[in-house]
Amino acid sequence: MSPVLSRIAPSDVKDLVAYEKVREEMRARVIELKNARRVALGDNLTLLFENRDTVLYQIQEMIRTERIVDEGRIQDEIDAYEVLLPGPGELSATLFIEIPEIARMTTAQMREAVNRFQGLDQGALWLRFGEVKVPARFESGHTKEEKMAAVHYVRFAVPPEARAVLADEAQRVRLTVEHPRYRAEAVLPAALRAEMARDLAG
Repeated sequence: MSPVLSRIAPSDVKDLVAYEKVREEMRARVIELKNARRVALGDNLTLLFENRDTVLYQIQEMIRTERIVDEGRIQDEIDAYEVLLPGPGELSATLFIEIPEIARMTTAQMREAVNRFQGLDQGALWLRFGEVKVPARFESGHTKEEKMAAVHYVRFAVPPEARAVLADEAQRVRLTVEHPRYRAEAVLPAALRAEMARDLAG
């Protein structure tokens, strides 16, 4: 795992009482931030590009939900979520496989719908900065031969020439997926490109 740019320390995590006082404000800010950092890739894939604020919010919400007060368990939550932070020269995202009609499906149908994406982690997902292609690197352990996970963590190692494209509004930046059973493309909007540039600047 690449070193993270800005580690989260236990002192960054508010206790339950302090968090309740600022939760609504933090929640509203992070929802707005996530809206700028989320991109739909066709009807069934969504990527949320993570940064320190989105990760810290997830940690705070988990601690609140589980009512965690023990310092050791708080550190466990930090360790579990901190891997979502982008490393130097990287972009990091959570990828969601979303099946709109899943509420009406049986367990077997749900598994079949998600397993349609088997092989997605084998060179099917790319960030394209003009003519520069950057493959997604999937975190291991989320897919088995017989079962595809619905949530994946991916990283993109962005070379300098790609960063130059990101800063050039005249050039397109796209996400593409080229899978035997799923093909889609999304042109990234200016707001998301600005967030990516901030991530890469550290």
